[in-house]
Amino acid sequence: MRATAANEPKQLLPRIRRAIENLGPWQSLALLALPTCIVEPMKLAAVAIAGEGHWFSGTAVIIAAYAASLLLVERLFVIVKPKLLKLHWFARLWCWLVVARCRMTRSFRSAR
Repeated sequence: MRATAANEPKQLLPRIRRAIENLGPWQSLALLALPTCIVEPMKLAAVAIAGEGHWFSGTAVIIAAYAASLLLVERLFVIVKPKLLKLHWFARLWCWLVVARCRMTRSFRSAR
């Protein structure tokens, strides 16, 4: 039985997710780096655009950059994080960041 056109987008996303999950650690890192290398400079460009006096354009670009960062990069990171943690240097860096954040949270709570 052939899937209808209405069902194809529903089937496409799990297929893409499985393909991403089957990547190796270095391939996952490269896949995550691609959108990150586009989104992060967009944020700087938005500041430059706003600095030139184009407030509405700068605001639109920064909103688009943060939306892309939240919707694409963050969700992609959640998918590839288990593979990235297989890289020794990434696992150490991630552990250091998590511990530093926990310390900051505890010191913030005790300061209150």
